[in-house]
Amino acid sequence: MARTPNYFKGKTIAITGAASGLGRAAAVIFAREGARVVCGDIDDAGGAETVRAVEAEGSEAIFVKTDVTRRTDVRNFVQAGVERFGRIHFLFNSAGSALKRCGFLEIDDELFDLSFDLNVKGTFYGMQEVLPHMLENGGGTIVNVASMAHKRGGPGTSVHYASAKGAVVTMTMGVAREFADRGIRCLSISPAAVNTGFQAASGTSKEMAERLMNDIPMKRNAEADEIGELVLFLCSDACQFMTADTVYVSGGGGFR
Repeated sequence: MARTPNYFKGKTIAITGAASGLGRAAAVIFAREGARVVCGDIDDAGGAETVRAVEAEGSEAIFVKTDVTRRTDVRNFVQAGVERFGRIHFLFNSAGSALKRCGFLEIDDELFDLSFDLNVKGTFYGMQEVLPHMLENGGGTIVNVASMAHKRGGPGTSVHYASAKGAVVTMTMGVAREFADRGIRCLSISPAAVNTGFQAASGTSKEMAERLMNDIPMKRNAEADEIGELVLFLCSDACQFMTADTVYVSGGGGFR
């Protein structure tokens, strides 16, 4: 089935981690298709910039300061979107981070807990807060960000992060199957390296970044826009039979 023209026009997507990277790229791409955007992030300045980028595409957006590790923040984020636009049709749980690189024996309780709070609980809160609204309004589509790291386990550098992203994949599958007959589709995407500020933020050295890129058969990282276009496709009416699946975006098998 081909994607229906103007399918996204007048619909609303809520995006966590919208101030930069994958979240901002998706916000602009959806806006280009006529969707309105609810932008959630802890970064006020970045969130405001994303709103301006959406408006430059001729669409509407609001920014809601959101720490996804706090349920009350996520609840306010969803409620603000519903109050402004009336309905949320799509949720893109983009917020997440590896936080820092270290060996398994160097992972302390604080790092482990924060990794799961940010990557797993943040996704959990997003889905749990938006699902009642979607169910009351005939359904919706959720796309969660996992990582190719969960396939390899993150040995020596990011077991905490890979484990958290593995949990995201499992949770996505469970939610998708529980609500599949009620108009809900839930998918996850597992990118390899993407050209955003993610690697620098997690303390990835230049040498490690080059090694990770060279592990990708295409010998390059993905661009944020390429991931955003995938999210658009997964939310479209061309993908109505896809749910519970994880889409690997690896350039031919990076990180495997």
